[in-house]
Amino acid sequence: MHCDLIIRDATILDGTGAARSRGDVGVTGDRIVGMGDLGAVTADRDVPAQGRAVAPGFIDAHTHDDRAVLCGPACMMCKMSQGVTTVVVGNCGISLSPVRMAGRPIPPLDLLGDESWWVFDSFAEYAERLRTDPAPVNTVALIGHMSLRVEAMGGDVGRAATDREAEHMRRRLAEALAQGASGFSTGLYYGPSAEAPTQEVIAVAEALRAQRGLYVTHMRDEGAGVLQSIEETLRIGRDAGAPVVISHHKCAMPENYGRSAETLPAIEAGARAQSVGFDMYPYAAASTVLIPGRIREDVATKVTWSVPHPEMSGRMLADVAAEWGLTLHQAAERLQPAGAIYFQMDEADVRRILAHPRSMVGSDGLPHDEFPHPRLWGTFPRVLGHYARDLSLFSLETAVHKMTGGTAEVFGLRDRGVIRVGAYADLVLFDPATVRDAADFDQPTRPSEGILETWVNGQSAYTQGGATAARAGRVVTRNQP
Repeated sequence: MHCDLIIRDATILDGTGAARSRGDVGVTGDRIVGMGDLGAVTADRDVPAQGRAVAPGFIDAHTHDDRAVLCGPACMMCKMSQGVTTVVVGNCGISLSPVRMAGRPIPPLDLLGDESWWVFDSFAEYAERLRTDPAPVNTVALIGHMSLRVEAMGGDVGRAATDREAEHMRRRLAEALAQGASGFSTGLYYGPSAEAPTQEVIAVAEALRAQRGLYVTHMRDEGAGVLQSIEETLRIGRDAGAPVVISHHKCAMPENYGRSAETLPAIEAGARAQSVGFDMYPYAAASTVLIPGRIREDVATKVTWSVPHPEMSGRMLADVAAEWGLTLHQAAERLQPAGAIYFQMDEADVRRILAHPRSMVGSDGLPHDEFPHPRLWGTFPRVLGHYARDLSLFSLETAVHKMTGGTAEVFGLRDRGVIRVGAYADLVLFDPATVRDAADFDQPTRPSEGILETWVNGQSAYTQGGATAARAGRVVTRNQP
């Protein structure tokens, strides 16, 4: 037997949550072809792990990388340098297809860029771009309710959709699912979707039933109404016959700190009757567009970008307001359109949610922010280093499972997220003793430490020297090989 690649003498964390083992991993083409003692097997390339860890490549369960995956290896350094090999795009109701824009999209659709990026009239066109000009990582795509809504309603989104408009959205979603999209996402928290009643969402989500697609949601309320939003989410999934994923689960705002002790049992109760999962990021701060109406004196806010005032990127909103002699709300209005980081969660909730057996890890990073939240560059090493190793919140095996096999199971990604013979060779080699996130709120784009190499479909995509030229990523569809 001869392999293209053998990672020798590694601590193998296979992604299932099972106890680690010591051995070799052999790869030929895009698949794992051998495990264990491969001392008698030769390879074109030998990588001596010297006991360091090899795991399945991490699956980022929640991204806004729709545009970034179109821009080559440099744009995905933020993920590959963390060991990420697969990204789920199209979250929070925001997807780059299937809609074209003649002018700048309304917030938060503009998180993906101006109208020059909104050129895909179908998911098939978007997927074909990724096939002919591949990304360096794998892409799993959701279709955004907000994108569909803007198209179907001609931008008049401050109301409920008519039956005809909802049916238009349902048809567009059904077409995209047939073309390889994996599910439907909503962002009911945001203005362009806030007036959508539950029944509208169910009517559109009905397209998921035939294709067994996922319903993934940034819920309507993650604050005072979080329990009611969980109930709405479960109802939508039940009525549409779709598995549910709650996006970046949190309990936002100081008056709701500690309420994860209520929300997690509510999710568990729902999961006894239907399929429910949730992702989260390991930080006590959120980031999205800057919304003037939601600025609060008791929640510190940092500006991440501003079209009219780019010089304010990275500044605290309170400092900007003081400099201008304005209130926080007035300063936020002057900065529009803009983005922000909101320090609105409690660390105890973050730990409780992350430790829950159903939690998956998603960065929710915003790759086009000028001064991004550090989760864009640090999420996965932060779980491995800070939470698993330093705080002992859970074992290293559990940490890896939350970022690989557990996520692959929820999203229906066949032969991914695990190390076993026959699985795809999405792999990461890292040092458990030194892996850590280096990005923080002052220097948010520093690459993480301890990630030694990342392989996507058997090809080396990242080494400590940086991204390679490989573009081995593929469009991956739920429940398809």
